[in-house]
Amino acid sequence: MKKSATYLFLSLAFTLLFTACGKGSSDTKTVTHPAFSADSAYAYIQAQMDFGPRVPNSAAHAQCALWLSEQLKACGAEVSFQIGDMTDYRGHQQQVCNIIAHFSVPQYANRPHILLGAHYDTRPWCDEEPLHADRMYNVPGANDGASGVGVLLEVARQLRFKIADTTLYTPVDIIFFDIEDMGTPSFYTGMERSDTWCLGSQLWATEYAKTITNNQSPITNYQYGLILDMIGDPNAVFPMEYYSSYYAEGYQQLIWRAAERLGYEKLFSKQLGYPIVDDHYYINYIAGIPCVDIIHYDIRNNTGFPAWWHTRDDDMQHISKTTLQAVGEVVMSLL
Repeated sequence: MKKSATYLFLSLAFTLLFTACGKGSSDTKTVTHPAFSADSAYAYIQAQMDFGPRVPNSAAHAQCALWLSEQLKACGAEVSFQIGDMTDYRGHQQQVCNIIAHFSVPQYANRPHILLGAHYDTRPWCDEEPLHADRMYNVPGANDGASGVGVLLEVARQLRFKIADTTLYTPVDIIFFDIEDMGTPSFYTGMERSDTWCLGSQLWATEYAKTITNNQSPITNYQYGLILDMIGDPNAVFPMEYYSSYYAEGYQQLIWRAAERLGYEKLFSKQLGYPIVDDHYYINYIAGIPCVDIIHYDIRNNTGFPAWWHTRDDDMQHISKTTLQAVGEVVMSLL
């Protein structure tokens, strides 16, 4: 049943009245927002952009990887690199360098971990550019790559304080995955290969699955994982991505309820989204760890992604501190 305009106006007036006077009302619930700085996350994104496109096998990529490890160490993490080779869309071998950071306090170190991840590489081609002449440029990767990393670096900075005052009750692993965005370009005319995206997470998930199969020790036990991808858009929409619902519905519901409690229910839509092959897919499918993807997807666009996705316009002008703050608070509320 639709409500009349008069009813809506009166409802809004009463809502504003009780919001203004709510501190004296026993019916008003106070929402505590966890510590998170969008300014800091934004600065971390800008710092990545200052390296230039982080295309695998480039100097910018290597320099950024070292810088990321330094930032994580400065936040109190134990940091390691996972190096391996994976086959790309042409059948060529690509060296993968995943960056793994572990956060915990001694008395809770044996508890199951939470995995937080994002990819730090950028796409070598702007294959969504309308002009063919522009398609061989590198994607700058402010939103597609740097935004998720920037938020997780600020999460790491906040974890430093939680470690210091021993309020980190659950161990957290932050993984920056490599070569997520070197999947088959749209202009490629050769033989189509499968599983050409997310090579870094495929490597990590495969190695993790081997430790379980071989019953090696120690095996990290994960509660669940959470991937952040393209989470800086001013007009972002985060539907409940299909593979996340299929493999990790309970944890997806947990995260979306946290967003609702914080007042971000419009950003975190409860609409079931399309299946997206992102890093979370292989963590679910290969590693067997329930993993959720927070990723921008809007069915009103032709691709489902922002208009500047995989173009030269994926730059800082399309990064919103408001969106970063919302996503960062949701992540911190889980910890």
